[in-house]
Amino acid sequence: MFAKVKQLFTNLVIYGLGDVATTIISFFLLPIYVRYLSPDDYGVLSLLLTTEVVTKILFRWGIDASFMRLYYDCADQRARQVLASTQIWFLVVTNGTLLAIGLLGAPLLGHHLFHTSTYTLVLRLVLINTFVIGFYYVPFHVMRIEEQPRQFIALGFSRSLATLVLRLVFVIVLRFGVLGVVLADIVVTTIFTLVLTRWFVPLVRFVFSREVLKESLRFGLPRVPHGVAHQVIAVFDRYILGRFVTLHELGLYSIGASFGLAMKLFLSAFEYAWAPFYFGLMKEPDAKETFSRVTTYGIAVLALLAAGLSAIASDLVAVMTTSQYHYAARVVPWIALGVALQGVYLLTSIGLNISKRTEYYPIATGIAAATSVVMNLLLIPVLGIVGSGIANVTAYAVLAGVSWRFAHRFYPIRYEYGRLARVLAAGVIAFLAGRALPLTFGPIVGVLARGTAVVAAFPAVLAVSGFFVPMELERLSELTGRLRRRRTIEAPVETADMAGELVSAPMTDTAEDAGEERARPVDVKASNPPEQIT
Repeated sequence: MFAKVKQLFTNLVIYGLGDVATTIISFFLLPIYVRYLSPDDYGVLSLLLTTEVVTKILFRWGIDASFMRLYYDCADQRARQVLASTQIWFLVVTNGTLLAIGLLGAPLLGHHLFHTSTYTLVLRLVLINTFVIGFYYVPFHVMRIEEQPRQFIALGFSRSLATLVLRLVFVIVLRFGVLGVVLADIVVTTIFTLVLTRWFVPLVRFVFSREVLKESLRFGLPRVPHGVAHQVIAVFDRYILGRFVTLHELGLYSIGASFGLAMKLFLSAFEYAWAPFYFGLMKEPDAKETFSRVTTYGIAVLALLAAGLSAIASDLVAVMTTSQYHYAARVVPWIALGVALQGVYLLTSIGLNISKRTEYYPIATGIAAATSVVMNLLLIPVLGIVGSGIANVTAYAVLAGVSWRFAHRFYPIRYEYGRLARVLAAGVIAFLAGRALPLTFGPIVGVLARGTAVVAAFPAVLAVSGFFVPMELERLSELTGRLRRRRTIEAPVETADMAGELVSAPMTDTAEDAGEERARPVDVKASNPPEQIT
């Protein structure tokens, strides 16, 4: 089982490297951005993001998920060309029509969103950009299917890095404000569309199959209402906030949410690796046991991250922003907890994909989206942006609970509920331990001290509560022994080097000593990974 979990972790690292690196860079640029973009600007960008994510779902028609699944059914390159070409030409015609309607209606939509016609141009640019990137799923899915992790990471990282650099130029150097953020996206999309031609050319032909389109839509269409409902939970709160609070307050919420969403570093990488892992494993005799154990580990990581981020929220916001943004820290714990519950949903709803009962996804997300809207309408007028944070947690809790119930009906998994209870208790205690430290620290010291307290308290509580099973203790002991042996071997080499003596060539049997080969890309193709509906 540990070998299978290691395989999942390897995939997680491979597909998460680009996202992690660029997100960290973007995060540390935040102190610069807040000096050139006002809270009102962040409010506008938040509404533009809401428009983009909903439009992106509509422009995909769910067939981005069906592409990966049907690709594995193709007998040869000709069949793959028919699949890709059919989907692409369908999107060109249908989305081209929708784009034309959107561009014509942009002044009306812009006035409705922003109460001014000032942002009509940037709204049109966002719609055009979303239309173009709606085709990107084809090359990026092919990279995953054909085991090209280096290209996947390189393109993802360079695209994000180029966007960050251009945003610095347009926002800080040229002082374009909100327009500069959107222009950076347009320029990068133009360049990368040309770069991705290498993957489009072998697949796109002037062919079209009604049967292939019918099969693609049959698999993918349930994703459209599911995706829309999911985004209602994720970002529609910005729209409701825009009805009740000022753009300034909306900007504060957007900043607070960006800190809470830092947990997506782990979650987004996990999503890339999770679907290929469980689809490739689902026919194994110990599949359900492995899924249960991975769920325990996954929720433990989520609990630790949520506890740590919540404990350091005030100090972190104080370090990264100016005083006018400090109130945003009140939102961070609620957003972090919402992300953790979204991770629980991803872990426990896999039975719907495995049993091919994807029609239950839009039902679950629809219930959660309705909960989100109602809770936002009830809480925002009373509690402001904090009320929206609470509504976010409530909606994701409903999503996780309803999805788990549906999945359990068709593919029951016996989860380790006792151990999960210990994980939740450890998270709460670790959070309280971090927050209990005196407030006399400066914000930088506060981040380090509170973060350290959480990281120390969490595993300690797990150990005291009897969380770890004998097999895991043996594994931990084995890994600790290997690290000790490695330090013992390396110590003489370091001593000789410090003494100025001639040092022999580095040892080459480190991997053998560890009992494993060095981490390498997992055979993704062998696991037949249909895309998970998320």
